[in-house]
Amino acid sequence: MRPDPAQLFEAERPRLLRLAYRMLGSYAEAEDMVQEAFLRWQQAEAVEVPGAWLTRVVSRLCLDQMKSARTRRETYPGTWLPEPLIEEADDALREDNLTLSLMIALERLSPLERAAFLLHDVFGQPLTEVAATLDRSASATRQLASRARAHVQIDRPRYEVPREAGEEIARAFFDACRSGDATVLNAMLAEGAMLYSDGGGRVSSYPNVIEGGTNLVRLFQGLQRKFGEQMQFLGATVIDGLPGFISRIDGNLQTTALEIEDGRITALYITRNPDKLGGLLPH
Repeated sequence: MRPDPAQLFEAERPRLLRLAYRMLGSYAEAEDMVQEAFLRWQQAEAVEVPGAWLTRVVSRLCLDQMKSARTRRETYPGTWLPEPLIEEADDALREDNLTLSLMIALERLSPLERAAFLLHDVFGQPLTEVAATLDRSASATRQLASRARAHVQIDRPRYEVPREAGEEIARAFFDACRSGDATVLNAMLAEGAMLYSDGGGRVSSYPNVIEGGTNLVRLFQGLQRKFGEQMQFLGATVIDGLPGFISRIDGNLQTTALEIEDGRITALYITRNPDKLGGLLPH
């Protein structure tokens, strides 16, 4: 009996969504790309290797989308962060072991470098298949992946925080922010800690990266004085591989992901753009 095309596609869907999200940094756009691939799949005939065919289609759709996305991000108000992905403990998206900080590192790559790195290094595609997808020679594709690898390795986190410990740190950090406890905040933040905030021009945020534990302590104390009890903790979670939490401040929903090394917070990624928070459910 000939396999049901719809069933074949559904078996590939989680992997295709993973690929599209890693290429675009937006789960909503990733879903659109995968849906377009499904429409093309329905029209396809005599596909010998469905997985490879669908990977190529989704990759090329994402490459086209990335070109327009880069143009939009050049005029994006303030800092752009990937759409936060709230994870369940068994989330299939964790299979590739990429974190939010690495997703940001990928933004510095060209679309072809990003695609070559993801397809070859992360998704395990043979170099010849990647070259065919990118319409480049094998040697050129190897160079693309090598350049991307060099950039990404620089930003690869050296420490992995167990989920339970990460949740404890996230809760303790929020409590310190809500109380304005400078002693605790100073102890939790690394000296060179950096804060990235994405409001997308829709809600208040910090358009520039803020650096330095001392500066961040003053910032969080200012927020405490202004909003105090209006700061609501909605739960600790994992945001794209990093410990974090969902909260509400000044009436707006936000996610905060924490990069932690040696028990101290080295980076905070705060997403407040409501366009990126519409799906705060596990994917």
